[in-house]
Amino acid sequence: MNLSRKWLNEFVQIDVPDREFAEAMTLSGSKVEGVSVEGAEISRIVVGRVLSLVRHPNSDHMWICQVDAGQGQPIQIVTGAQNVKENDLVPVALDGSTLPGGKEIHAGKLRGEDSNGMLCSFAELGLDQRDFPAAYADGIWILSDDPELAGLTVGQDIREAVGLNDHVVEFEITPNRPDCLSVIGLAREASATFDIPCNLHEPAVKGGGPGVLPELLDVETPDTDLVPRYTARMVRNVKIAPSPKWMRERLRAMGVRPINNIVDITNYVMLEYGQPMHAFDYRYVNGGRIIVRRAAEGEKLTTLDGKEHTLNANHLVIADEGRAVGLAGIMGGLNSEIVDDTTDVVFESACFDGTCIRKGALALGMRTEASAKFEKGLDPMNTLPAVNRACELVELLGAGEVVDGVIDILNHVPQPVELTVEPDKINALLGTDIDGIEMFKIFEKLDFINADNQAVNPNCFTVSVPSYRGDVRRMADLAEEAARFHGYNNIPNTLMRGQTTQGGWSPTQRVENKLGEVCRACGYSEIITYSFISPAAYDKILWKPDDAHRKSFKILNPLGEDTSIMRTTTLPSMLEVLGRNWNNRNKTAWLYELGRIYMPKAPSEPMDANDPALAGSKAKLEGMGLAGLTEAVVEAVNDLGKDDGLAIEAQVLTLGAYGDGMDFFTLKGTVEAVLKSLRAKDIHFEPCAEDPSYHPGRCAYVYSGDDIVGVFGQIHPQAARNFGVDGELYCAELSFDELLLACGPDPEYAPLPKFPAVTRDIAVVCGEAVTVGALESAIRKGAKGLLKEVALFDIYRGKNIGEGKKSVAFNLTLRADDRSLTGEEADEDVKSILETLEQDCGAVLR
Repeated sequence: MNLSRKWLNEFVQIDVPDREFAEAMTLSGSKVEGVSVEGAEISRIVVGRVLSLVRHPNSDHMWICQVDAGQGQPIQIVTGAQNVKENDLVPVALDGSTLPGGKEIHAGKLRGEDSNGMLCSFAELGLDQRDFPAAYADGIWILSDDPELAGLTVGQDIREAVGLNDHVVEFEITPNRPDCLSVIGLAREASATFDIPCNLHEPAVKGGGPGVLPELLDVETPDTDLVPRYTARMVRNVKIAPSPKWMRERLRAMGVRPINNIVDITNYVMLEYGQPMHAFDYRYVNGGRIIVRRAAEGEKLTTLDGKEHTLNANHLVIADEGRAVGLAGIMGGLNSEIVDDTTDVVFESACFDGTCIRKGALALGMRTEASAKFEKGLDPMNTLPAVNRACELVELLGAGEVVDGVIDILNHVPQPVELTVEPDKINALLGTDIDGIEMFKIFEKLDFINADNQAVNPNCFTVSVPSYRGDVRRMADLAEEAARFHGYNNIPNTLMRGQTTQGGWSPTQRVENKLGEVCRACGYSEIITYSFISPAAYDKILWKPDDAHRKSFKILNPLGEDTSIMRTTTLPSMLEVLGRNWNNRNKTAWLYELGRIYMPKAPSEPMDANDPALAGSKAKLEGMGLAGLTEAVVEAVNDLGKDDGLAIEAQVLTLGAYGDGMDFFTLKGTVEAVLKSLRAKDIHFEPCAEDPSYHPGRCAYVYSGDDIVGVFGQIHPQAARNFGVDGELYCAELSFDELLLACGPDPEYAPLPKFPAVTRDIAVVCGEAVTVGALESAIRKGAKGLLKEVALFDIYRGKNIGEGKKSVAFNLTLRADDRSLTGEEADEDVKSILETLEQDCGAVLR
């Protein structure tokens, strides 16, 4: 929202520098984004008088002018303009002057003659024909030909002379304060901030135009829920002409281009009151009847911007007896536009439902200044003053004759909001010690205190909230008003009082943090990828067309086909990042992500309360006097089993890597480190040849006890090539839920062993297909409680071992916690281990 300080001074006289004004307004809650000065780039350009003109001796189209620019003596300027004559007042750019855009003007010679400046057109000053309609567009700007510029003096700064010196303040207005999207609204805020009276104007309309309004115009609002208020007045014998200079200046400063007096009046009132208005050409309102209704399905309307729109029942239109003539709250129709021969005009000032306007503008992709105001919720009590102000301006500008009478349909009367102010409660909330009298004065200058409520009880009093302050509805809102005008900078810093919430990490968050620490310690860098992917990603990781995991949630409004579904696996996202790094010639990339997947719920089979399997439970409940509870429980379980359209949002820890030092066993070590950091028990691995995304001979499942935690291994070479990688990629997918379940108890202190250990080395011969993990599991199974550690130290293959065989050697550490072991006890444990190895794995002592 731009604010002209010249315009603001009409209501509140604030004579402080821009910086001080901006700081004060920001501290009181009206955030200032910046301040600019019109014509700030223009310097050393003044009003000059042409004293004489003579032909340039070396040119047939140039003139040598002697110009009085208020410099004590005439200066010589050479110009090629043909519309200049003696005694004309013109803008003169002196030597060393600057024009908009940073262009500098310096003295020089033009075809051998001195030229000590330049005569300017209005375009060279950053203006256009709408700013000064009387100006000549194709030559030098003759200031003395414009009656609106009478009284100029030679040497006067051009910015001051033509009104190009306003100071414009840009505000960031929050959605809860639509009243501040107006000059009057910001004037109220400035008045309260600087404690200066705000002089608001009550519109006065003389009327007396030909006709009586109810006989000329009829208005209907069948959808009363969408039109809280509709107000209209009529002007006859309209004279379309440019607006006066003062109005054009204010509109320009606020960022609105002048068009003509009638359109400018509607824009002026919208800026001044914050109430959007529209003007219809009465002759195009068929039957003299306006109907504010929902659009018909497929109804067409061409708006003022020349675009045709197809409407539906969610759009609100202004219509006559046969067609729509405007989009309510958004833009008028081209078929009722104000043109040069318009004679009768209907001014519309209405309040529409903000949600309806927002959705309608969004659906058509045409958010306008009016819709931006309506969607925030406007004050229905503002429509009548606004339309009266427009009619007052019509009479002030001599633009027409206002017809007596007002059509004012009030479908919703806002109820006054009265709140009790208890300073003690507000101070307790804010941590302040604001005196009750001071608080009363704050609400008084905000117009929250009625004139007849002057008895001040500093401990408790009542305020009546104005209708334009729809954001104030409870005690906390009053506390905010008290705080911002007492001054946030005046509120002391205090510690929080009372019992505060004890902070800390939840168990789930602690596990998340631990996983991140371990991954980073192992050399992995965290990445974050999008949760939506392309359906083609499942083909790239070689999933079969009938794979059940392909069933994904589709996004209703996707950014594109590549981001149209929610992923059911994080693998394509990781491979895409690895492929990008590979193609960017990064030699090594070790990455991890704790991301989410989105799995559809699988509806469960409904339970039957009469199922014989539930008979025992039902009998027990009946014996406890809880008959009928079984049916309620079954019904609740069935409700939980229904597909409610929501996803199962599971987390997955994904590792991905390639490059120096990365192979299957390095990745396996990382997975083991992750599980050991969580103190998971019984970690073991089993080969996996079923997952199509991984190399069938270099992939394994990860187990903690009997539960599968995840899968890891080398990505299938074809899948890697699908992501643009012709090298080896390694990935791991670990279920976060399974990692949580695998977490072991907190570690307990155990003293160092008091008794020495006994070590034994064994080498067993087994089949090539037997894994070291299976052998180690058999060793632990066969031990009788003395085994403390198992360590692999050799794998041998040779002719003396046999075809298809291998020799695997382990170091066993045996110890008893309460005594020193004897050799016989150790041998007995080793014997049991060897027997188990032979039984479970077919491995015999070498």
